[in-house]
Amino acid sequence: MAKSRKDLTFLEHLEELRWTLVRSAAAVVTCTIVAFVYKDFLFDTLILAPQRPDFITYRVFCHLAIKFGLDQSFCADSTGFTLMNTTMGGQFMVHIMVSFSAGIILAFPYVLWEIWRFVKPGLGGGEKLAVRGVVFFASLLFLLGVAFGYYVLAPMSIQFLGTYTVSASVPNLVDLNSYIGTITSLTLWTGVVFELPMIVYFLARTGLVGPEFLRTYRRHAYVLILIVGAIITPPDVTSQLLVSLPLMALYELSIFLAARTRRGMARAAAQKAAIP
Repeated sequence: MAKSRKDLTFLEHLEELRWTLVRSAAAVVTCTIVAFVYKDFLFDTLILAPQRPDFITYRVFCHLAIKFGLDQSFCADSTGFTLMNTTMGGQFMVHIMVSFSAGIILAFPYVLWEIWRFVKPGLGGGEKLAVRGVVFFASLLFLLGVAFGYYVLAPMSIQFLGTYTVSASVPNLVDLNSYIGTITSLTLWTGVVFELPMIVYFLARTGLVGPEFLRTYRRHAYVLILIVGAIITPPDVTSQLLVSLPLMALYELSIFLAARTRRGMARAAAQKAAIP
């Protein structure tokens, strides 16, 4: 008869953790191999698309700019730079790096599920109920962040930085590694940033962060968000708001979750104290 997770020894827990890590790593490797095989789709359809003037983000922003009489920098016929590879084997290494990044994104929900599967048996009934759906919502937020980074932040940064010049006599010849690094870092890190509500939720449950703390530093957070938005977007209010408003909404959602968690824990404590 199989042992209950609570009856396992320390070494048996380590063995369970080892297999959790092995399965998670296997999922990332498998997804990386799949991405590596589909090179044409990965690069021509996804990675290199934001450097083409007909990318969907540019077309949508151009349409909105014309309709509302705003800055039409997104309506250019070219992105203003040429990609180039400067090292032997550079494109092969880029292929591996991008495939690995895609593998992380594709395997992320499964890795979360593996972590949850390992942790769940050690939780009490009330704790399991409180964190139900965590894998779904954490995966959803991560994928929304990846999409926001790819369709909004990355093309805005590429369009602004790729067309920026100190002089018309200095053309922009962008190294492939620099371009790929911009795309992958913005995409992956935005996915991580979108996990803020989930991180705050768990910190609130441990008592490390409360809604009062988040409200106290709300202005500081908003100023930081606006500064980041101003750096990575073209110098117009509309573009800055498109970047800043979703991040502000995430911060407000974090405050809401922290407050709700605090109230839920207070009710649970009161009910427990009322039991004779």
